[in-house]
Amino acid sequence: MKKYFNKLYKKDANTFYQELKKSLEKEEKHFIVTANPETFMMASKDKEFHKLLLDTNVTMVPDGIGIVKAAHKVKYDVKGRITGIDIAEKLLEYGNELEKTICVLGSKQEVIDAFANVLNKKYPNLNVGVLLNGYSKDKDKDFEKIIKVKPDIVLVALGMGNQEKLIYKHINKFDKGVFIGVGGSIDVLSGTKKRAPKILIKLNLEWLYRICKEPKRIKRFYENNIKFILRVKKLIK
Repeated sequence: MKKYFNKLYKKDANTFYQELKKSLEKEEKHFIVTANPETFMMASKDKEFHKLLLDTNVTMVPDGIGIVKAAHKVKYDVKGRITGIDIAEKLLEYGNELEKTICVLGSKQEVIDAFANVLNKKYPNLNVGVLLNGYSKDKDKDFEKIIKVKPDIVLVALGMGNQEKLIYKHINKFDKGVFIGVGGSIDVLSGTKKRAPKILIKLNLEWLYRICKEPKRIKRFYENNIKFILRVKKLIK
């Protein structure tokens, strides 16, 4: 697991956002993975995901507070959280400013429709390529549609693991673009779900808000976060 901590982006969020903007300006290719305890636990059991995380072309940022605290415990100087939803918002902001093109794959159709309205109203200079829901049986065919657009920003919302592996499978077919798996962030950005109140975000309790809103997450939380803590304790010994 130390390999994953070693791979984490160590600088602060603002520095990362500026690097992100430069990638868009220079039309570079950039694949971002947002890491939380579930990410590390999944990679420890999934060879494909493990290989992906350790790829030198993949930037892994500390999304969850559990990752940041654990990194400090094992003596890695990680400056703080860089959340997937904040990255997505920055990409929309920079994409609008630089008149870039965006493609989205994932979420329900009603969420995609709501997100399209948000893009149209809030980011009028952002060119919209294709917006595809996540319910097609042939995700590879969906990605072929995205490839044809030659986008600058690609957001994939298919759940942790699935979204990253799909990007990884197809990313070499692109010459440019910032790619990121955003999970449920499209739900929030589209306005169909609310993000945690700012005070909870500031206190790093966004995870608790999600559990209260969706109690079914408790089992998932235990399976990943509690076991993750036990793994980290072994590293400290």
